[in-house]
Amino acid sequence: MMMKSVLLHINDDPGLEARLQAALDLTRAVDGHLHCLRSNPYHPQMAFDGVTGMSVMYDIAKMTYKADEELWKRIEKRLADEDVSWDYSEENADASRGLTRCSALMDIIVLSSASGDWDSAIPLGILGEVLFDTRVPLLVQPDTVKKFNVAGPAVVAWNGSFEAGNALRSAIPLLKLSSDVHIVTIAEDKDHDLPPLDACEYLSRHGIKSEVHEQQAEKSSVDTALLSTVETLGAGYLVMGAYGHGRARQFLFGGVTRSMFKDSPVPLIVSH
Repeated sequence: MMMKSVLLHINDDPGLEARLQAALDLTRAVDGHLHCLRSNPYHPQMAFDGVTGMSVMYDIAKMTYKADEELWKRIEKRLADEDVSWDYSEENADASRGLTRCSALMDIIVLSSASGDWDSAIPLGILGEVLFDTRVPLLVQPDTVKKFNVAGPAVVAWNGSFEAGNALRSAIPLLKLSSDVHIVTIAEDKDHDLPPLDACEYLSRHGIKSEVHEQQAEKSSVDTALLSTVETLGAGYLVMGAYGHGRARQFLFGGVTRSMFKDSPVPLIVSH
């Protein structure tokens, strides 16, 4: 089980530098290849869409083409002195659709969390649609965190669910590099299909030692308890399943998932 192909979402937004640095740290750690993807639905060929809209669309196309060219030059300059293998491509699509198209031969996708100052609906929408449409784990990076400490302690949020199992399994290549692995369960008065010791045994088969922590959430919410545990253990990142109730345009995340996407101070490794 290996992780070699890293797909990075390129967009000129406040989270770009954090995503880029996290992707570089990850790519170096796994001795992999970084794929930079810029998705832009305003391609010049779309300008001629009806007589009345032609001029406006053409202006938009020219403006975005110039912006994309400047963005490409910035990324090229930024990566020129980095010790990673990389490439840069563009897709004529919105972000989530472009990432989905390119995900088939990728091992992980680097996206922003909803923690920044920009409209949180944008990263939440991208996260939801990519999680729903792909089977690739995501590295969800807070805007203020300019690193991904692969070798640091890792926390695995465990509730015995299918989603938690998917997240754990997809994170194996990273957990092998972690200094310590902590499996954390938050008691919610629910029966778990798979107890935490099963997760611990699964990891041991991959040569990964782990420690189980069982906590109560009686006086606080599950997300608050998780965030407290991450701080106490000095975690470099958190592995968790993403939970939702369906999708309209966006994935309708459950309360804990949405809160972690907005409030986690460390990167998240997420699978659905």
